[in-house]
Amino acid sequence: MKMKKILSVVLALTLTLALAACGGSGSQMTMGTGGTSGTYYAFGGVLSQYIKNNAGINVIVVSTDGSKANIESIAAGDYQLATVQSDVMAYAWEGSRSFETNGKVDAFRVVGGLYAEAVQLVTMDPEITSVADLKGKSVSIGAPNSGVYFNAIDVLNAAGLSESDINAQYQSFADSADALKDGKIDAAFIVAGAPTAAITELCTTNSAYLVPIDGEIADQLLANCPFYTAYTIPAGTYSGQTEDVQTVTVKATLIVSASASEDDVYNLTKAIFDNADQIAAENGKGAELSVENATSGMAAPFHAGAAKYFAEKGVTVTTG
Repeated sequence: MKMKKILSVVLALTLTLALAACGGSGSQMTMGTGGTSGTYYAFGGVLSQYIKNNAGINVIVVSTDGSKANIESIAAGDYQLATVQSDVMAYAWEGSRSFETNGKVDAFRVVGGLYAEAVQLVTMDPEITSVADLKGKSVSIGAPNSGVYFNAIDVLNAAGLSESDINAQYQSFADSADALKDGKIDAAFIVAGAPTAAITELCTTNSAYLVPIDGEIADQLLANCPFYTAYTIPAGTYSGQTEDVQTVTVKATLIVSASASEDDVYNLTKAIFDNADQIAAENGKGAELSVENATSGMAAPFHAGAAKYFAEKGVTVTTG
């Protein structure tokens, strides 16, 4: 028994020294992402490996119900990292919309913006060519009070429609894709980096296509809410997509527990943004990683560790 105890101590010491040698802290974090067919989950898996290999922090990536659930789980202490929509993050910080009932959540801080999350309206119904054509149709608009839900409501309202004007279905990305294939719904809102796995599969094996969100609808959204920006999904992003599709976007953002150490957050931020090119080679969303994109348009304060990294790159961000 005494020999086993000695061996355990030696092994633990060896591991600690190894992590220290490569600049790692030996910390462990759980990262909340999204559904397995969405971009959050896949991209989170790539980021976790770069954080582990370059910062020495073991990141466990878990599939979740998305932004609101991730923020609440950080507040509960279940997760330490999460990918969230920038607009939902603002709702949490302000205590508005999906966070109005329970009040604001300030247990997180920003690491940085990651990539554009396009509001994608997908259908297989040739009669649907605009948002206005959704009236009376069965449409998936995401889980109640989710980021996708509020994006869908914003788009509908900008087109002069309300939730009661459609037969609303509250489904995940994967469930929406299955329902479209089975003819159970007419259209679905999916908010994620394009290409999105659920839509890629639909367009590859079915006659699915994207409906543009542009013109007066886009102008209304941009005027009403600073979280949206105009965005173009290039031709060829999906099978059968021969032309660019205009839409709007919010920003996928990485957040961290406010209680995380400054050193850990500095190291994980560096591990991501110093390796943007390598990350891009593994996941197309990595091409959007940049200091400028990471630090613009954030409605919540940055973690001091992330701020330290960006300061080294010549950019000052707000902490709190």
